[in-house]
Amino acid sequence: MKTKIAVAKGDGIGPEIMAAVLRIFEAANVQLDYEFVEMGKSYFDAGHSTGMTALAKETIERLGLLFKGPMETPKGKGVKSINVTARKVWNTYANQRDFRSLNGVDTVFSKAGIPINLTIVRENIEDTYGGIEHLLTNDVAVGRRIITRPGSAQVIRYAFEMARRKGYTKLACGHKANIMKLTDGMFLETFYEIAREYPDIESSDIIVDDLCMKLVSRPEMFQSIVLTNLQGDIVSDLCAGLVGGLGFAPSANIGDNISIFEAVHGTAPDIAGRGIANPTALLLSGISMLRYLGFTTAAATIENSLLYTLEQGVHTGDFGDKAIPSVNTEAFADAVISNLGKTPAKGAVVGQPDMEVKANHDHPSKNKLTVTNANTKEEMIGVDVFVQSNKQPNELAEIAQRKLIDNFHLVMISNRGTQVWPTGSIFTELVNEYRMRFEKKEGTDITQKEILHIAADLSEDFKVCSVEFLMKFDGKIGYTLAQGQ
Repeated sequence: MKTKIAVAKGDGIGPEIMAAVLRIFEAANVQLDYEFVEMGKSYFDAGHSTGMTALAKETIERLGLLFKGPMETPKGKGVKSINVTARKVWNTYANQRDFRSLNGVDTVFSKAGIPINLTIVRENIEDTYGGIEHLLTNDVAVGRRIITRPGSAQVIRYAFEMARRKGYTKLACGHKANIMKLTDGMFLETFYEIAREYPDIESSDIIVDDLCMKLVSRPEMFQSIVLTNLQGDIVSDLCAGLVGGLGFAPSANIGDNISIFEAVHGTAPDIAGRGIANPTALLLSGISMLRYLGFTTAAATIENSLLYTLEQGVHTGDFGDKAIPSVNTEAFADAVISNLGKTPAKGAVVGQPDMEVKANHDHPSKNKLTVTNANTKEEMIGVDVFVQSNKQPNELAEIAQRKLIDNFHLVMISNRGTQVWPTGSIFTELVNEYRMRFEKKEGTDITQKEILHIAADLSEDFKVCSVEFLMKFDGKIGYTLAQGQ
């Protein structure tokens, strides 16, 4: 009995490379059946703000797996990326991208005899990709960076399980917790909490800028790395550059109920319809999908054929030995098909007996809500009020102090995160948005209503842009100090 999956051909070169990959699957007798769904730029243009039809959404949620070509989100129309939207709506929390040196794909490292074989696991649905941004003044834009403990735990646990499954002995956590102490700090803290459950895997952490330097100088140091969303996005594209570019970078978006396998390169509209696109990235993503579904023997057969084909010097026009004439998309697929059953001289993949095909995903009856510790003791200790003003810091302080009620005192004013009152430097340049920090006096209790009254009183003199409560959780402060505080 064949396994049915949803397939979206994509935009630009998508239909061409998808046709090539599915033809290879058919030649390898992969037991898949396809329901083609309507997604992409043409559906944005037709008025579907999500970039997909209602039937496409229903089909993907029913089947639990989407195999998709590259898709374009129209620019300048106020619509969200269909790729990001799909990952977030269906909670595909782990993005796995495997990078390895391929024979026939020359890079600086392959020429130096340095093999690359590493996996990046990127948190896929949180961080700045929430797309929550506001213009607080004409000169000040703010974006919310959302990192959660449950979301961090999901992707980190997946990374450890993936490392164990692949036989890796090392997993590193890339982060910027030295600067983003609460957001990246939570991610790093969760990493080490979960690491205790995997004593067989060596756990370490590395600041993301240092990680980037080491990846381009000594990539052989790493086996697997887990990162937050934005940092993982940047680092995974950096790693694609190490192995020849996005044309050789497979991508899997894994969720508990729905998963998406895709090529992450662009739609290449300049060559669309010419039949010369390179299908390798989509084929590698498809091979990952076959393993995920349990078709490990077929995955190994196709991967060995691809590696053998590349080893023989067969290439499309975007890579390879220029002394050997390039082939078009169809001819490349034909070469892979003709080489089914052959293995490369180096880097052959060992096939395993097929596992039981993955069962249909669960269909929840309501949205899942996860809270890691409902018994955490919370204490409200103050408020940050963000206001628009062209005044000097001492002028703001005088106005704020006149409005204070007995339970609070003004402890700090900052501008762009740097303290400018009660102490600061005359050389600190200002913009027209300030943060005023009010904390409760020792021995007093405060309420949300009192806190909001402070903002309401300040609104008589300033435009209040934003309000953030200052909290302690189990006695630990849940906010950061300003630079210079």
